[in-house]
Amino acid sequence: ELENQLTTKCKTLDEIKQSLALNGSAEQTPEALSLRIAELCEMVDSIGSQVAQLKTSMQSILEQWRVYDEVYAEVSLITTRYLYCIDQCKPSVVSLEALKNQVKTLQ
Repeated sequence: ELENQLTTKCKTLDEIKQSLALNGSAEQTPEALSLRIAELCEMVDSIGSQVAQLKTSMQSILEQWRVYDEVYAEVSLITTRYLYCIDQCKPSVVSLEALKNQVKTLQ
């Protein structure tokens, strides 16, 4: 969206430049306005390249977050499985009295 806005602004600047070339200006000389418009076009180009760099960086960051989400989901699943196994494998706690009764029953 930002790139589209920059392109539109640059076209507008070109139209102003062409208009000044045809009509001239009473306030400033056409050459001065033309130089100012050229500076603005350079600024637009600079901002365009910065937007492109930002876009590349954001794509890289989004890819890193995607990888993070995948790894996090995998670790979360493994942790859940581990906790389930621990819960199923732990021995039931029996009192001393219950063990004595079991020993008597077995004898």
